[in-house]
Amino acid sequence: MNTPKWLKPGIYGALAGAVMIAVAGFSWGGWVTGSSATQMASSLSHDKVIEALVPVCLDIARTDTNRVARLTEIREASSYKRREIVMAAGWATVPGSQSPDRDLAQACMGHLDLDAS
Repeated sequence: MNTPKWLKPGIYGALAGAVMIAVAGFSWGGWVTGSSATQMASSLSHDKVIEALVPVCLDIARTDTNRVARLTEIREASSYKRREIVMAAGWATVPGSQSPDRDLAQACMGHLDLDAS
């Protein structure tokens, strides 16, 4: 089969253009793969669920009968031990759950009033 001479450079140009568009799209255009989009959506939904559960954690902390003693313990603890204290107090355990959530404990600590008694 005889193909026109102009067809070969046209095909190469189209392929090169497609590659350049793909590189530009993924680099600067904001395109992502399906797995990246799934990972970003999962991370965002996790963050939003934790954000929605912070008031539950704060309410559990507010109604704790040992609140003052636990807040004092949290204040006196080093920064990396505070989350474990919140988890041990049960404040980061959502009703219906069997174990505390580390991310919820961290978010809850950010909202606790540790300066007042």
